[in-house]
Amino acid sequence: MRKSFVAVLISFVAISCKNVQEVAPFGTVPTPQQVEWQKMEYNMFMHFGPNTFTGVEWGSGQEKEELFNPTAMDCSQWTQIAKAAGMKGVIITAKHHDGFCLWPNPVSNHTVAQSPWRDGKGDVLKDLSEACREDGLGFGIYISPWDRNDPHYGTDEYNDVFVKTLEHALGSYGHVFEQWFDRACGEGPNGKQQVYDWPLFNSTVHKMQPDAVIFSDYGPGCRWVGNESGSAGRTCWSTINVNEDFTGPVQSRKDLNEGIRGGDTWAAAETDVSIRPGWFWRESENSKVKSLQHLLKIYYESVGRNSVLLLNVPADTRGLIHEVDSLRLMELRAALDEIFSVDLAAGGKVIADNVRGKSRRFKALNILDGDYDSYWATDDSVTTASFAVELPEARTFNRVQLQEYIPLGQRVSAFSIEAQGEDGTWRTIAKETTIGYKRIVHVPVTTATSIRVNIEESEACPVINGFALYMDSIYTLETTLPIDQ
Repeated sequence: MRKSFVAVLISFVAISCKNVQEVAPFGTVPTPQQVEWQKMEYNMFMHFGPNTFTGVEWGSGQEKEELFNPTAMDCSQWTQIAKAAGMKGVIITAKHHDGFCLWPNPVSNHTVAQSPWRDGKGDVLKDLSEACREDGLGFGIYISPWDRNDPHYGTDEYNDVFVKTLEHALGSYGHVFEQWFDRACGEGPNGKQQVYDWPLFNSTVHKMQPDAVIFSDYGPGCRWVGNESGSAGRTCWSTINVNEDFTGPVQSRKDLNEGIRGGDTWAAAETDVSIRPGWFWRESENSKVKSLQHLLKIYYESVGRNSVLLLNVPADTRGLIHEVDSLRLMELRAALDEIFSVDLAAGGKVIADNVRGKSRRFKALNILDGDYDSYWATDDSVTTASFAVELPEARTFNRVQLQEYIPLGQRVSAFSIEAQGEDGTWRTIAKETTIGYKRIVHVPVTTATSIRVNIEESEACPVINGFALYMDSIYTLETTLPIDQ
C-alpha cells in the first residue's frame, strides 16, 4: 500500500514538472557559438610580424621581407604558456596593416615565403594551429583589411583580393574559433581610400568557418569594448543596435563599452588589452610589463563584467614569449587560482521567494550545483524577486559572483546584495545593474551567515544559473566603492 502511494506521488510530481512551462528566450539571444565563445573567458592575443623587428606599431608596408627572420620561433612555447596561464585560445596577427602575411598567401608577394626565415618555407599559421590543437586551445586569426603594401588597395579589385586572402587563411588550417577584424583605414584624407565590402567579408568567413565568431567594432559575433585599457562598463549589456552591414550606427564608445539595453544584435564585448604599453614587442618595454595588481584589475573589469578578456602577449625577435611576460602570466594564474579555488557559498541552502511553477526543476538550489545548464527561474509574471543563501556557518568574503543563463537572453538590469551578520542584522553591501554571463561584484570584507540577492529590475523573469562567494586577499587596488554600507 505504501509503495503504491509513493509511486503515485512520484508520478504526480513528474506530471506536474512536465506541465511547468519552459522559460522562453527573451529578446535578442546568442547563438550556441557565441555562448561557447563567452565560456572561454580568457584568451591570448599574439602580435607578431615585421613590426616586431622595427619597433614600430604600424608598419609602412615598405619593409623588406628579409626583415622577418625570427631566430628560434616555437609556437609550442606560446601555446604551452597560454595553457599554463589558464587561457583557452590564441589569436595571431596573420596580417597587420603593413600587409605582411605570416603564411604563404598565394595572392600576395609580401609574405613569409619571400623571407629568409626557414628558407622561405616557414608558415606561422600552420605551426600555431598545430600547436593549439596539441594543447587543446582554440585557434583564431586576425587579418586587417587595411593593406599598406598591396598595389590593389584603393581600387575596386582590392576587395576581391582580400576575399581570396580570407579564403586561403580560413580554409587551410583547421577550425578557427574567432576571426578578428581590425577596421582601421588610417590613410587619411590624402591617402588611398578603400570602401570595404563588409557583407562580403563576413559572408566569406561564415562560408569558410561557419562556427567562427567574428570580431569587429560592432560585430556580428562580438564587439570592441570601446577602449584598449582593459575595462568593460560597470553596466555591460551584450546587445547593441547596428545596421545590416555592421558598420554602425553605434554613436559613441560609451555604447560599445556598456552595450544597449534591448539592442537588436547580440554582440558581447571583447576586452582587448596588451600586457605591455605597446602591441608589438620592444626590448625597451621589458621593464614595463603590467604588474600583477594591474592585471587583476583588468581581469575583474573584463571577465568580471560580462566580457571576454583578450590579453596581448607579443612574441619577441626570437619568436618566443619573453621571460618577463611569461613570469607575469604565471603570477596571474597563481593569484586567480588562489582567489577562486574555494567557493565560500558551497554547502549552503538557498531559498527564493518565487520558483517557477513551484517546480524542483527550477529550484533556487540550482544556482550552487555547478551545472551551467541548470538554473533558478521565476514565473513569467515575476520580474522582481529575491533569493537567500544560508551558509553552513559564518564565512568571510569580499567577492560575489553571479551568472545569468544567457542562452535565454540577458535580463537583469538592477540588483542589490545584502548580508546578514552573526547578530541577525541585514545590511546592503552592493547595488549594481547588469549581470550577463558572469558578474564579479566587489564588496567590503564581510562576515555573514546568509547572503540575499534582490533582483530589483529585470526585462523578463530572471534566470540565474550561478552564485559563488570568494575571498581575495591579493588585489588591493580597489576601484569600486561599496554602496549603502
